[in-house]
Formats: sequence, C-alpha cells, structure tokens
Amino acid sequence: MTLHLGKTSPLPTSPEDAVLDYVPNPRPGRTYLVRFAAPEFTSLCPVTGQPDFAHLVIDYVPGDTIVESKSLKLFLGSFRNHAAFHEDCTVGIGERLVAEINPVWLRIGGYWYPRGGIPIDVFWQSAAPPSTLWLPDQGVSGYRGRG
Repeated sequence: MTLHLGKTSPLPTSPEDAVLDYVPNPRPGRTYLVRFAAPEFTSLCPVTGQPDFAHLVIDYVPGDTIVESKSLKLFLGSFRNHAAFHEDCTVGIGERLVAEINPVWLRIGGYWYPRGGIPIDVFWQSAAPPSTLWLPDQGVSGYRGRG
C-alpha cells in the first residue's frame, strides 16, 4: 500500500515529514541496478540561506523492496526549503534510503554546482557493490566552468 501513488500529494515541508513508500521487489533474488537521477535537486545553504543546486544520482540493488518513485521525488523535493551542507544532504539521503528500504547495496553521488567558485562533489555508499553487479559510470561530468 502506498500513500502517494495515484493520489494528489503536496510537497512535504521538510525531509523529516516526507514519507517514503516502498513496494515488494518484483524480481527478488536477482542482482540488478536501479538508478534515479535528480538533475535539479535544490536545498538551502545553512549559513547564507541561498539556494544550492545539485545533480544527484542514486544507484541501488534492491533487497526485498523497491522505493516508489513518486514518494522519492516528493522526499527529494522536501529539501527545497531545508538548510544543510552538501555533505549532510547527500549522505543523509543515502542513509535514509538504506534505513527504510534495506537494499543489498546503495550509492549516491551528489554533484553540487559551484557557489563561491568551488564545486563540491559528495559520494557515499553503503558497502562494497556485489561482485556480479554491472555498475555503469554515473555519467555526470566533472564541473568545467565555461570551458
């Protein structure tokens, strides 16, 4: 049972208020990769209150459940008015997903756009990936400025 799928759902006011829905894995026992790309992720700088922008890539190998994409979209959108450093946002998203959906393996890449001239990329994974997993590159180029 999902709270969001097929229903009108408002954007949660904070990541803590966001509810992640998950459903049974349709291919239990298989090692396969699920990728979510969020190229327009936003949060707020906890010091200045200015918006920060990132391209997030979440890769995971499902265990018994898969995360429902609409609830993930709402969860990620709940960061729009959330003040946190890049590292906290990126790692916190990964840790919350691991805690709730209990995947075999998960990694998140946070490719943050520069503010003050310095881009910050944050990477986290729950463990070493399964040895039989086909693991493609996340496909996000390093920041090159105007060059």
